[in-house]
Amino acid sequence: MYLDSTYLLLIPAMLLAAFAQMKVSSAFANFKTVQAQSGLTGLQIARQLLDQNGLYDVGIEQVQTELGDHYDPTARVVRLSPDVYNGSSVASVSVAAHETGHAVQHQQGYSFLNFRTAFFPVANIGSQLAWPIFFVGLMFQFDMLLNVGILLFVAAVIFQVVTLPVELDASNRARKMLVSGGYVTAQEEKGVKSVLDAAALTYVAAMFMSLMQLVRLIALRNNRRRD
Repeated sequence: MYLDSTYLLLIPAMLLAAFAQMKVSSAFANFKTVQAQSGLTGLQIARQLLDQNGLYDVGIEQVQTELGDHYDPTARVVRLSPDVYNGSSVASVSVAAHETGHAVQHQQGYSFLNFRTAFFPVANIGSQLAWPIFFVGLMFQFDMLLNVGILLFVAAVIFQVVTLPVELDASNRARKMLVSGGYVTAQEEKGVKSVLDAAALTYVAAMFMSLMQLVRLIALRNNRRRD
């Protein structure tokens, strides 16, 4: 029954993930309806912030995926979802500034972003192959495959750990740019902080979940050795 009991390790991470999702949904729902006094859309905010940082060659595109906002360092493009691209709410402004923060990180050679970008292919392969290889090893009682699966999953964990400072730094840059540029009022700044802090919590939850999954893999391997 050890296989089932290891799921208990994931319960705290699952609870944190659920709480984080609740917080981010609540924050976005609240501040999606609060219009920023600047009246600028996410597109306009992103373009102005990019230009102020000398990033005239960084493009901005609209993507049709809800919550699909991201900065692509390879293409040097900020991609915004429709609500953010066209919206002028505090939530839209916050997200647009956050993604612009990633572009500024890239320009300045922020080490964690550079590492994450370079490490992504390794982490992607690791996350896809870790579980299949591990469970083949578990099924056939082959220790080497168990260890290979764990090592592959470590790559995915490293990616999640590195992602956290990248996202926190981008949010910090976003708040500073919005405040120093006069794009938000003092009251709106509180909303910006609420939105970005809630989003950051999802990355904390993702990191914790990956760590607990790694602990579970190690527990499964050790339990098998004792049987």
